[in-house]
Amino acid sequence: MMLEIMLEKQQGNFQIRAGISAPGNGITALFGQSGSGKTSVINMIAGLSRPDAGRITINGTCVFNRSQGIDIRPEKRRFGYVFQDSRLFPHLSVRSNLEYGMKRIPRADRYVTFDAVIELLGIGHLLNRRPVTLSGGEKQRVAMGRALLTSPRLLLMDEPLASLDGARKQEVLPFISRLSGELSIPILYVTHSVDEITSLADYLVLMSKGKSVVSGPLEEVTAREDFQYLAGELDTGMVLLARIKNHDPVLGLSWVESSEGVLRVPLLDVPIGETVRVRIHPRNWDYPYTRY
Repeated sequence: MMLEIMLEKQQGNFQIRAGISAPGNGITALFGQSGSGKTSVINMIAGLSRPDAGRITINGTCVFNRSQGIDIRPEKRRFGYVFQDSRLFPHLSVRSNLEYGMKRIPRADRYVTFDAVIELLGIGHLLNRRPVTLSGGEKQRVAMGRALLTSPRLLLMDEPLASLDGARKQEVLPFISRLSGELSIPILYVTHSVDEITSLADYLVLMSKGKSVVSGPLEEVTAREDFQYLAGELDTGMVLLARIKNHDPVLGLSWVESSEGVLRVPLLDVPIGETVRVRIHPRNWDYPYTRY
């Protein structure tokens, strides 16, 4: 299972040349500074913009190949799309918003159930409300639910937390992290936030000036010596996968074990033996470490 994407497009003086070859499961993050071409790439994948050249193949299904004359219409690609703003229909209830796309999918092609999405996103108590009465975080969870209920081959998420404040972001992040694993839907996630990629991404594609310059598993890409320069960030740090080794509530510390050794971090409410991600800021190679 793979995402195989190669796209070229000239937009005025700006040229897009992006290649993505990533596992067809988990969360692949398209990461880069504002203006690096991320949204242009995801819109081409969705079929909202047509590439000048290239191909798009998702787990063996080709939806675009310019040289072969293949260009599947957006609604036939079966890709869910969650935008920066929720784009819910204001005159419909939450339930009707959720069912809008689902009703357009033949029953035989539906593999995501209404009840499973409601439970996963924790939105059962919102079903009879209108979008105007929802918080920003609630709106984005409903938008995710609407996209998921189309039973998509791929879920596209374009800066879905950009319009939310810090508290609402922390509310929505855990739901996003569960989506791919619990529903087995690959996700292509666009962001310029280091915190978001370290919290969510399994695979990272770094965009710069319209081009995909580095890609690979999150831990490998963030460990590169040139990652901070390529990312255009001064405080990106590196990410390690680690296992909880021990807790000491008295000292307020947890010990986590990674390929780099045993690290001390602020006390975590995570069972011993469980895997976590540790982000180490470049200015703090010794201590403290931040867990995501």
